[in-house]
Amino acid sequence: MFGEKLNSPNIEFGLEGGYNWSDISGLESSNRLGTFNLGFYFDFKLKNQLYLYTGVLVKSNLGIDDLSLSDVEASGIDYIDDQGSYSQRINYFLVPAFAKYVFDNKIYVEAGPQFGLRYKAFVEYYYENDEVEIRIRQENKNNINPIEAGAGLGVGYKFSKTGGLSVGVKFFQGFVNVYKGNSNTKNNSLFLKMNLPIGAKKSANKHNEMEPNNN
Repeated sequence: MFGEKLNSPNIEFGLEGGYNWSDISGLESSNRLGTFNLGFYFDFKLKNQLYLYTGVLVKSNLGIDDLSLSDVEASGIDYIDDQGSYSQRINYFLVPAFAKYVFDNKIYVEAGPQFGLRYKAFVEYYYENDEVEIRIRQENKNNINPIEAGAGLGVGYKFSKTGGLSVGVKFFQGFVNVYKGNSNTKNNSLFLKMNLPIGAKKSANKHNEMEPNNN
């Protein structure tokens, strides 16, 4: 019901979810951090096959895995030992503002700025030995810049031109330093995503029923 009210012939609303692999440049580690993400999206039709794509990923992480000793020191947390591994995890609200073009064959391309608001950040220490599993999280939110801004580029496929499932891949490159006072530490992430409209087909059918029949 809620999705039907938000959807119209010129607006598509739905859920977006997927998986992303993130990295932070300027650190010794180059091991990407894999995490799930979830949010909602809007496609605003501007004209013909051109759209404005936006929304919010409300559950999303950027970061990096397997930090070195130097990376741990740069993160601002206390080093525990070298028996386990460390990963930097940063929770953002991510908001894209992409221009999106859908071709006749239902393949689409999108590009534009993306902004983020950091709401949580911590370094997780993980150690496993036999049946013992240890996870220790040390918050370092105050060492992370609260605002993220960058650009994204993506491509995907819509299974239906009106209200259908779509899948895609996009790459994001951040322009803002991740760590305060530490230059050249930039977020980047590769996203695999799926977009599921809510109530779009019912809205389209209702619109078609309301159109006058000239026959």
